[in-house]
Amino acid sequence: MPSLKDKIALVTGSTSGIGKGIASHFLSLGASVVVHGPDLASAESTAKSMRSAGRDVDAVAGDLREVDASRQVMRDVIARHGGIDILVNNAATVARCSLEDATVDEWDAIMAVNLRAPFLLMQDAVRTMKTRGGGSIVNIGSINAYVGLPQLGPYSASKGALMTMTKNAAMAWGRYRVRVNQLNVGWTLTEGEEAVQRSDGKGPDWYQDACATRPFGRLLLPADIAMAAAYFASDDSAVISGAVVDLEQFPLSGLAPW
Repeated sequence: MPSLKDKIALVTGSTSGIGKGIASHFLSLGASVVVHGPDLASAESTAKSMRSAGRDVDAVAGDLREVDASRQVMRDVIARHGGIDILVNNAATVARCSLEDATVDEWDAIMAVNLRAPFLLMQDAVRTMKTRGGGSIVNIGSINAYVGLPQLGPYSASKGALMTMTKNAAMAWGRYRVRVNQLNVGWTLTEGEEAVQRSDGKGPDWYQDACATRPFGRLLLPADIAMAAAYFASDDSAVISGAVVDLEQFPLSGLAPW
C-alpha cells in the first residue's frame, strides 16, 4: 500500500466523482488533502464530510475557467500549508460538441478548464516543489485523447494536448525531481456520467447495457482511478516521470468496443 504520510495534496474538481474518490483515498494513505470545487460551499461541504473521520482536509474554491481564479487556488494552498507536494489536475469539462459544430466560445471554455488551468496550476506548483526537493503532478486525461468520439472533438483535443504537456513538463522538471505523469481514463461510473446518459435520452437500464460491453462486466469506478493516482503520487513510482497510462479494460485499437 502506498504511503502519502506528511504529503500536502491538492485535487482539483474533488467535490464529486473521480476527484472525490482520489481525495478520499489520499486521505486514507496519510496525506493532508485540499479539496477543490468551483464554489466554496460545495468544497467546504465535501471537506467537512471527510473531516468528520478525523482526517486532515482543507477546502479551496475557484472557477478554473478564469485565469486569476486558477492562480488563486494554488496560491491559497501554498499560503495555508507552506507548499505543496502533490497536485492532481482532475477538474475538467466534458461538454459535448463536434469539431464541425463547436463555436469559438465552446472551444475556449473547454480549453480553459481542461488545458489552461492545469498549465497555470502546474506552473505555480513547480516553483514551490523545487524548493521542497521535488513533488508529483498527476494529470487526469482520457482515452479520448487518441481519437475520441465525434461528439467530443474539442474535449478530445484538450486531452491530447494535456498528454503532450505532461511529457514536456516531465522532461523539463525532472532535474528538480518533480515528476509529471498522466492517467488516460476510460468509461467511469460517476454522478456526472449518470447525468450525461440521462441527458442523452438513455433509459434506466443504461448501466446494465454499458456493463455488457466491458470485458470485466462493469465500468471503471473512482476507486480504480484513485489507486492508480496514488501510485504516481507516492514514492512507489519515485523514478517514473512522463508516463501515460491508459486506465481502460482493453488495449486501445480500432477493434475496441467504444
